[in-house]
Amino acid sequence: MPSTAPDFRPYRTADGSLTLRSDAIDEHYHSVVGAVNESTHVYVQAGLEYILGGSGDRPIDLLEIGLGTGLNLLLTWIRCLEGKCAVNYTALEPYPLARDQLLALDHWNDLAWPGLEEPFLERMTVDRSYPWPAIGGLTFQRLVLHEDQFKNDGSYDVIYFDAFGPNTQPEMWTAEVMARMYKALRPGGVLVTYCAKGDVRRTMQSVGFSVDRIQGPPGKREMLRGTRVS
Repeated sequence: MPSTAPDFRPYRTADGSLTLRSDAIDEHYHSVVGAVNESTHVYVQAGLEYILGGSGDRPIDLLEIGLGTGLNLLLTWIRCLEGKCAVNYTALEPYPLARDQLLALDHWNDLAWPGLEEPFLERMTVDRSYPWPAIGGLTFQRLVLHEDQFKNDGSYDVIYFDAFGPNTQPEMWTAEVMARMYKALRPGGVLVTYCAKGDVRRTMQSVGFSVDRIQGPPGKREMLRGTRVS
């Protein structure tokens, strides 16, 4: 699997924030144009903030496929701490990063939230079978599972689909996977991904998603947002 490549190391992206890069598989965890900019645009703005408009005052139920470095988690948590929303956050990551890798990335200081360092590291590295208690409006559970080992139909308002790209991890972009994602959402729920490939869009449509090609993050023309319509 890509996340077990032996040479993943910190790499400074164009917006100043860090990601991980492997020369062996020629892959990054985030866009080299900007890790924070990409995660903010694709997941927080096009996913979380988009769905907030129709949620009323209830907490958002969120599923992330590919927790990775935890940057999407931190950005979502900050929105909660700012009082913009409350989120029940479930993340699947079969290959969790080690504490020293997370420390080297220093995401919390990049985001000017140094006080989140220890609670973030706990949630990213400590194995437990039940959710962490809410801090600042965010409840979190990390599951060391592949997506095909997890089933919770009709439970989520938004899915952050953040697997490695189809060229690196093609098994994550199949109709079988997308059908499971569709079933995991409530009607009206959305899946957002940085990927904009035509075959991915058509696969999503084939399992029932209504798919929009929307403005991509800096350095990328488009991204995809799929909606469960019924």
